[in-house]
Amino acid sequence: MVAGETSGDLLAGLLLQGCRARWPELRSAGIGGPAMAAQGFDAWWPSEKLAVRGYVEVLRHYREIVGIREQLKQRLLKTPPDLFVGVDAPDFNLDLEATLKARGIKTLHFVCPAIWAWRAERVHKIRASVDHVLCIFPMEPALLAQHGIASTYVGHPLANVIPLVPDKAAARARLGLRDDDTVVALLPGSRRAEVTHLCERFLKAGALLQREKPGLKLVLPAVPALRAQIDEVVSRCGMRDAVLVVKGQSHDVMAACDATLIASGTATLEAALFKRPMVIAYHMPWLSWQITQRKRLQPWVGLPNILSGEFVVPERLQDDARPDRLARDVLDWLDAPEKIGVLQQRFTALHHELRRDTAQLATDAIAHLLES
Repeated sequence: MVAGETSGDLLAGLLLQGCRARWPELRSAGIGGPAMAAQGFDAWWPSEKLAVRGYVEVLRHYREIVGIREQLKQRLLKTPPDLFVGVDAPDFNLDLEATLKARGIKTLHFVCPAIWAWRAERVHKIRASVDHVLCIFPMEPALLAQHGIASTYVGHPLANVIPLVPDKAAARARLGLRDDDTVVALLPGSRRAEVTHLCERFLKAGALLQREKPGLKLVLPAVPALRAQIDEVVSRCGMRDAVLVVKGQSHDVMAACDATLIASGTATLEAALFKRPMVIAYHMPWLSWQITQRKRLQPWVGLPNILSGEFVVPERLQDDARPDRLARDVLDWLDAPEKIGVLQQRFTALHHELRRDTAQLATDAIAHLLES
């Protein structure tokens, strides 16, 4: 198995949990993180090695990433597994899967690459590389079938992990927050480059929010590997006493907050499943942004908006991701409880749509693939 970042590690850990329940003697190894390790996974390399987004950032790490892939490929060809599972990370996994499939090793890809949002031409690479795709969004199997790619809709594992009605009071108690606090969560991402581009913007927006609403609490869940980087930005912004930085606990933070300022990515779906209003932001190097824009197929980048087919939450991207605008958008949520109620109804309907018996559906698909 290969999972390339925090969100992939979480998804892979949930999949491994279902696989181990079905096949207790299962052995798994490759590239992964702590959620996978908790399921007995043997990580030959940590998933954070692949946690790079954007063309410029990938170029900086290209030699190391290609070297890891080549070493992994040779190891798998020398001792073929019964099944290779690529979890997201399509730029890394699809090329590897193509080689393995050509050598007779069965390949499964968990999470359909977002060909409905951008890089539609990638569907041809998927067909050449993958025996079966596990899809987490309901519109994907029909799209893949048009191109002769076998797939199964398994729902989104997070929809089973996150309760339909989150316990806000309990989450606040675990974080040392009061029931009557106004709480804004700052989630600048789980990649180093995301923290570099977004953390300071989010903290400055948070300072503006506290100026508008004295007593407002800011909470920032830090991925352990990025804690030192985040602490340095917090200190540089003079916010050490103004923001509560916690180790991990992103789900507690989402459950506890009244609204969140959040980096585009899987975390936005998590926030939607927690029924929390959000402002989605993203910023990357200029060249990466220009290339990405040319390949976009939809007006939205945030998963809650993509799945809803409209802007149900605001997005502030690139030069538009200014602290003053981010703060204004968050205030618009905090000052409009009736609007939050409507949003929560939409997110509850989305939660039901994504909630399936993922472990059963996924392991059924794996069993069928292994037997075919």
